[in-house]
Formats: sequence, C-alpha cells, structure tokens
Amino acid sequence: MSRFPKITPQEAAEFISNGDMVAMSGFTAAGAPKAVPQAIVERAKTIHAKGEPFKIKLITGASLSASIDDSFAAEQITQWRAPYQSASGLRKAINAGEIDFIDMHLSEVSQMIKFGFFEKIKVAIIEATEVTEDGKVYLSTGIGNSPTFLKEAEKIIIEVNSYHSKRLREMMDIVSLEKPPHRDPITIKKPLDKIGTSYVQVDPNRIVGIVETNAKDEIGSFGASDAISQGIAHNVEKFLLSELASGRIPSEFLPVQSGVGNINNAVMETLGANQEIPKFHMFTEVLQESVVGLMEQGKIAGVSTCSFTVTPGTLQKIYDNMDFFSPKLVLRPQEISNNPELIRRLGVIALNVGLEFDIYGHANSTHVAGTSLMNGIGGSADFERNAYLSVFMAPSIAKGGKISTIVPMCSHVDHSEHSVKVIITEQGIADLRGLSPIERAKAIIDNCAHPMYRDYLHAYLARSKSGHIKHDLNTVFELHRNLLEHGQMLYQNSLDTLVEQNKSLK
Repeated sequence: MSRFPKITPQEAAEFISNGDMVAMSGFTAAGAPKAVPQAIVERAKTIHAKGEPFKIKLITGASLSASIDDSFAAEQITQWRAPYQSASGLRKAINAGEIDFIDMHLSEVSQMIKFGFFEKIKVAIIEATEVTEDGKVYLSTGIGNSPTFLKEAEKIIIEVNSYHSKRLREMMDIVSLEKPPHRDPITIKKPLDKIGTSYVQVDPNRIVGIVETNAKDEIGSFGASDAISQGIAHNVEKFLLSELASGRIPSEFLPVQSGVGNINNAVMETLGANQEIPKFHMFTEVLQESVVGLMEQGKIAGVSTCSFTVTPGTLQKIYDNMDFFSPKLVLRPQEISNNPELIRRLGVIALNVGLEFDIYGHANSTHVAGTSLMNGIGGSADFERNAYLSVFMAPSIAKGGKISTIVPMCSHVDHSEHSVKVIITEQGIADLRGLSPIERAKAIIDNCAHPMYRDYLHAYLARSKSGHIKHDLNTVFELHRNLLEHGQMLYQNSLDTLVEQNKSLK
C-alpha cells in the first residue's frame, strides 16, 4: 500500500485557501494538471455563492491550458498571475484590470522563487507519470518550473496521469541550479547532453495526496500555413543559406530555437525541405508539431526542449516509437532550456515572432498599441538577447492592411535595437548588423515594410529632426492614434501629412 493517500480532485481542492500562492505544473498545456483545477473551479463557485471570498495567486511554467486559465478568470479565482499566458478569457480580464499579471522572462522565474521574491508557495499541483515511496517524482510532457515548485512548496498534490508513457523518464534531464554565488557551471556542451536525473527528489512528507487521472494534454493543431507565412519562411531560408555560404554559419550548422505558431511551423517545414541546409539540432523551449516529422525524416538530429507542445496524435506517435525518439529528445526545466549562458555558448539561431517593429530595430512582442497585453514576453528575450543570430519575423501588415507591423516608434519595447539582429517579413530581409540607426531605418523600410506604408515611413524619416536617432515627436505615434481613433493606421490626416511633406521635400 502506498504511503501517499489517494484523494479525489475535490478533496485536493480543499487544501487551497483564499489568498494562497498556488503553483501548477506544465509549460503551455503540456504537462498541466487536468482534474484538480476543475475541482478548484467548483469549490470557488460554492464559496462565492455564499458571498465569501476565494481568490488565489497562480504561478506556472508558462501558459496553461485555456480551460484552466479561462475558467479561473470567469469564476474570478485568479487574483495574481505569472509569468505568461495565452488564454483569451484571462487576457480580457488582465486588460480590464481585474487580474494583476506579471510578465516575466521565463529563465528568471525559478531563481526569483528560490530567492523569495514572491510569497511562499502554499500548494503545488504537479502532473507526473509516477511517484515512488521515497519521493522521486517523474514528470510528464511539460517540465517548466515544476522542479522548483516541488522543492519550494509547503504542500504538494500530484496528479499521476496514466495517459502518458512512463518511458518519458528516459528523456528527462532534471537539473536544479544552486543560488549564486555557489552555482556550478552547467556542463552541457551539446544539445543532447544530459547532466541531471530523470526525476525530482522531494521530501515525501510534503506530498499530501495523489490524484489519479487519465487525460491528454489540451493542445490543438495549427491551421495550414498561408501564403504570407510561406513567404516569411522562404525569406528565412534565403537568409540562412546566405549565412551558410558566407561561412558565418559553420558548415555543420548551429542549434535552432523556434517558437510556436503557424509562421514558425512554416519556417521549420521550409528549412526541413531544403537539401542545402544540413541536418541540425534544436536547443529550444518548445517541441512543436512540424519538428516531429522532420525528426522522422532525419532532417533534425535531436531536440533539447522544455515541453512537448504537440497534438495528442503526434504525442501518441512519439509514444508508439519510443525506441526511435527517446535518444533524440531531452526534456529540461526552463531555467536550463532558456539559460542565457547555454544559449550564448552553443551559438543558437533564434527564430521568434513579434507584433511590431520600429524603423530602428526595436521590437514589441507583447502589447497591442502599447497597452493591451497579448500573451507575454515568454522566452523570446532569453533567446533573442543571447543568440548567435536573433531573427524576428512577422507579416508586414495585419487586418488586411489596416495595421502596419513596421512603425516609426514601437508603442511598447520588449527587445531593443542592440539585440535584434535581423527582421524578416514576407516582403524581405533587413540585416541590421553593423548598420547605423539611419542605415537600419532605410533597410527596414525598404525591405520589410509593406509597399502601402513605405512612402509614409520614408517621409517620416525625412522630416524627423537631427540626432543619432531621428524622430518627429509630434507625429511619432500618428499611425497608432489613427488605429485607435479610426480603426486603421493610414487615415486621412496621416495621408495629408504625407502629401504636405512630399511637397516640402520637392
């Protein structure tokens, strides 16, 4: 008989009190708990019906499944949330000021927890494939911050999910960094090196119960890539081939990091189909759908990641072929997968998507019009600031041309021009390395902006006052103001400004 009591999700939810700091496993919906969060929602409904308060502070690896974050927001359970999210209902509540959201670099979360920057974690709810009598916890498909949560939480609830293969432990490399100044070097020299354990060791006395589940991760498929995504992908392909031909990328290539989404999937598929690009490894935070097929084709030799953010069908393909995939996949905590020193030393090529870019190379990846949160910064800056090559990608326009992703000044800056090396849209490539601010501006406008916005952007640059970085502070946010007031960036007043400017230039 197990030393750990088997409890129902409802019994597990009773351990959580109003005002508690609660940690949940997972990185995206991969590895997130399934049963206990829904029981928390039902508990909250009962408490709220009595007119009593029930709110918690929730910290995770990255986002959770939308069913958790949205149901928590709808029932007004979440008071405070960190470090990332991607659920529409939660996003709406954050932008309405109903939830305090802390947008964080994912590599820093674990260290901040260990040093006590946040409140003590009262309860950690962690998905696993198995727990041994002496407290070895074998995690599932998303590692995230779970090792830190397990070590720091006062009470631990484990969801043992029999849906997942127990052979996941073969891919685990669980490493927990000590606090500085007593931190040892991370001796990973190649993407698939393992230096840790296959489990997290915890004090068994802090495990208050085991909830048994059998449920898949809530990860849906992305749509087929469109012409714009494919155009971006081919420009990324063109750029990397030119770097390879020049010798700036070595002949054996370099590890690649890629985010999640239609653009990233299109890029990976395009790189995989090109015979001139050699077989390569990935050192990334998320294993995405298209990568699994490229591994089967032999194009990708192996992947170091933090989570398996793939559809249930693709995950089952991995489980059915573990002899093939197990030696080629490594699952790590996010303080390792996103570690700046490793990213810099391994020479990672980082491929991420942004919301908007200004003409000098600053990037906004989090806030629409500088105010409304989309998802969060996630791990993009961990890779962008430390990568050998940091490439940002986006369509040149959105909403049928009502929005330009190239603007005079970003309405919110997540990534400065000091770190953004290359910007790519379906229009072309702006290689910003070694360029002065004015040279960067011309390269971005000519190569990345949509033709319908180029005249406006060139006119803006021409009328801007002198300085190392030139800006006309009277009209720097004219396009954003037009969007907020009229629903489109190019509106009559901006067109009039352009006409008058062209007259004066002549």
